[in-house]
Amino acid sequence: MDGNVSQYQEVLKSVKHPQSGEVFDLSGRLNNVYLDGGNLVVEYDREGISPQQKWTIQEAILDSLKDLIKADKVVIKTKSKNSSDVANSRPAGPANLQVGHGQAAPKKRIPNVKKVIAVSSCKGGVGKSTVTVNLALALRKLGHTVGILDADIYGPSIPMLLGKREAQPSATEAKKIIPLENHSLKFMSFGFFIPEGDPVIWRGPMLNGVLNQFLFDVDWGELDFLLIDMPPGTGDVQLSLVQNTEVDGAIVVSTPQDVAVLDSKKGLNMFKKMNVPVLGMVENMSYFAPSDSDKKYHIFGEGGVLKACEELEIPFLGGIPIEMEMREGSDTGNPYMLNSEHENLTGWKAYMDLSQKLDKIL
Repeated sequence: MDGNVSQYQEVLKSVKHPQSGEVFDLSGRLNNVYLDGGNLVVEYDREGISPQQKWTIQEAILDSLKDLIKADKVVIKTKSKNSSDVANSRPAGPANLQVGHGQAAPKKRIPNVKKVIAVSSCKGGVGKSTVTVNLALALRKLGHTVGILDADIYGPSIPMLLGKREAQPSATEAKKIIPLENHSLKFMSFGFFIPEGDPVIWRGPMLNGVLNQFLFDVDWGELDFLLIDMPPGTGDVQLSLVQNTEVDGAIVVSTPQDVAVLDSKKGLNMFKKMNVPVLGMVENMSYFAPSDSDKKYHIFGEGGVLKACEELEIPFLGGIPIEMEMREGSDTGNPYMLNSEHENLTGWKAYMDLSQKLDKIL
């Protein structure tokens, strides 16, 4: 590590508040700068700083230090003047993300959550988030308490699917984030902390810090199932999650065509290598099922996921059809499995069958 603490302090004095334009040196926000092992720890006062401003400051700190120290050696902490150690569930103000850089924590269990299930795919656009939401609602119909963690940081969909696009999470006095609730589900998403349409241009360690906070700094309460809507692929976020968190199993979602199945196999093999049990594969958009006919139209091919399951010797958990009602429910924030009028449709039966299989496996 180049430089010493005084050099870092001098550079950090010039970091500005994005709204007022005040530099740290004049505003008194820079609380402490010190070395901890191989890392530089920067602590500043976050009072009156919005989440968006906080991320701007975070980037400004890293940019100011780029000639002195590598970004992955910087740990950024924020402090509140009026913080409390008394935990309760009463909202005590807006929730803030405390994003930092540092070494991965040891693998640990999410308190009071019985089963943690990763819902994954390696290819975007296969409907993984839609499957997650409707599976969660199907598990609720079996009498389970269920939560959803939207870990797809680059493209969060859960706020839209659950009809909470404009919601803003609050926090307890102990700085625990209170999850949103709708349709008897608890859920948390990165989408609540950024304006819709804004790109996420963050380094890997920062994303891992957000995910770690969502896992362990959210007041999930007692849950039978926490479904984690994973980002597509097998990148840093996915690896960090399975390395740091006790995950009870993974469900891999794919559409039937060969290119999707090929990518999904990569995600499946990642879980195997990380010793996470693969509970099986789900074939989404398995076929189009019009509500006024018993015909099935295999738009994306037929049997691709079943064939992959046979080759890989893992369970085939079933096929979810395309139905107009599913698309309409997703667009309006009223998920398909909420509406009892769908009980006689093929998709409803498919989701209930999937939830019962998962319940039995676990």
